[in-house]
Amino acid sequence: MNDLQYMKLALSMAKTTQGQTSPNPAVGAVVVKNGEVVGMGAHLKAGEGHAEVHAIMMAGDKAKGSDVYVTLEPCSHYGKTPPCSQLLISSGVRRVHIASTDPNPLVAGRGIQQLRNAGIEVMVGELEEEALELNKHFFHFVQYGTPYVTLKTAVTLDGKTASASGDSKWITSEASRTDVHYDRHRHDAILVGVNTVIQDNPHLTTRLPQGGKNPIRIILDTFLRTPLHSHVVEDSESRTLIFTGSSVNEEQKKPYMETGCEIITLSEERIDIHTVLKELGARNIGSLYVEGGSTIHSSFLMGKAFQELVMYMSPRLVGGSSAFTSFGGEGLPTIAEGLEMEIKSLERLGKDIKIVAMPES
Repeated sequence: MNDLQYMKLALSMAKTTQGQTSPNPAVGAVVVKNGEVVGMGAHLKAGEGHAEVHAIMMAGDKAKGSDVYVTLEPCSHYGKTPPCSQLLISSGVRRVHIASTDPNPLVAGRGIQQLRNAGIEVMVGELEEEALELNKHFFHFVQYGTPYVTLKTAVTLDGKTASASGDSKWITSEASRTDVHYDRHRHDAILVGVNTVIQDNPHLTTRLPQGGKNPIRIILDTFLRTPLHSHVVEDSESRTLIFTGSSVNEEQKKPYMETGCEIITLSEERIDIHTVLKELGARNIGSLYVEGGSTIHSSFLMGKAFQELVMYMSPRLVGGSSAFTSFGGEGLPTIAEGLEMEIKSLERLGKDIKIVAMPES
């Protein structure tokens, strides 16, 4: 195996922990001595040992004189765990390969410098693009203090999310619906509008064959119309945060708070998306999966408040000028003013096509 193959191994381990390490990044590490893998590890959960710790512990004495492949710059500060840079130095490793540097101001190149000051050769940038993609939620949150926002929508071939009657079950295949649950697992929170709760009474949980992490449920509800008997209020599968406008009073909030819901009443009459994102960031929510209807999606579009769009397209035609589309409201006034998107990937899922696109920077 060569350097890139060892780094691919480290990345593959990190990918298996996506969604369970937040607010920390997903990281993998591999220790190689004389062409043999002698240690491997991944960061499993915030507050627990980092990937380098698990890999070095497995390698034991063989770590001395080894090459270490790690997907993210080793930490250099004392947090809930000791700094990994010092562990690598004290273990006597010969060379450290790092896929990407850490944007965290507490690290930001210091880990690399500590290793080099100790006489350890450091290689940076091997499979960097894959490493950046792996932790795009973390990098965005560290840089901006607001969650990375993914808009999800499912449409027919003619761009409809529901028929004129409002019927939308099921537009896409089971393969696409399962893929959505993997995305829920990978995000800290999931957001819908109150109309979705009223019409569909969703659980907004992760349902995968092996289980999965349930995201925090965020409901945008200006006048607090969420039914008290709805799943997001009654069950305890996950936390539920309901954002309201300033007109909601304490008496209205009381029955929701008694069930464990957190009501966040904003100072403005109408809910502002950017204010919501700042509030979520303050609560250490680093990634947000938006499954709202056309009104919610339009708010994020008009506010240019999202980083990624995931669209599942079904080979089905519905037609109808009154049928629903992904983005409602009046929209942008001209085609020229439309938000330019860059298609990052196309994937076949059952009969459907999954499109991932990002706003052009």
